[in-house]
Amino acid sequence: MTDCGCEKAKAELEEFVRNELAHCDADDIREHIENCVECSGEATVAKVLTEAVQRACRETAPEELRSQVLESIREVQTH
Repeated sequence: MTDCGCEKAKAELEEFVRNELAHCDADDIREHIENCVECSGEATVAKVLTEAVQRACRETAPEELRSQVLESIREVQTH
């Protein structure tokens, strides 16, 4: 494999972190990240943020809060 370079690694970092790249592209970016301190740091941040967002999306609001929000939406829609 050849080093894909910082530009490509940064451009495709989000897809890489979410495992959305073709195998060969992911391998190129993985190799680059392993050998580039700057991109490795960015990949770590992207992974942590992606995992935090995924966890937050699995949480549900308490029923009382959901009811209040839905009631507020209904009020706005009727005015």
